Amino acid sequence: MKMSPEFTKAQANMQPGEITADGFLGDDARPIVDIIADDEAEMEAIGVGFEQAAARMRHLMAEGRKGLEEPVTVDNQWIVRVSEARGFLPSPFEDGIFRKVNAEVELAPGGKPSGERILYSELGLHLFEKYHFMQGKGAPFRIEPAQLKRVLKL
Repeated sequence: MKMSPEFTKAQANMQPGEITADGFLGDDARPIVDIIADDEAEMEAIGVGFEQAAARMRHLMAEGRKGLEEPVTVDNQWIVRVSEARGFLPSPFEDGIFRKVNAEVELAPGGKPSGERILYSELGLHLFEKYHFMQGKGAPFRIEPAQLKRVLKL
């Protein structure tokens, strides 16, 4: 994939202090098209589809919201805590504005916490689903493909 003007502008918007204090790239200096291509290849190698993962993430976020910011057990497999802060965040691709909603999902077979978890936001889920962007290495909301597979049981 080539760094189109849209991706160049999005990468500039992902820098620390532009949309969020920490940004979306962590300490990853690669162009976002390379980050996306590498994550797509890893997701394919481990047999996880972006649509399948996004659907599970949406389900868990929706179920977690029912807990009103308290942890809830979902499907006897996960402990989910969804929190919401005031305000909104624009997409770095300038294709939407998203509430500040975060979901922490912990794998908990039979309701027993495993310590293995992922953290994602409403905006992060949009970037994952539409652009296959899982954020740069070292970013606070970075989702590693293998960890995603384990936690979501995909």
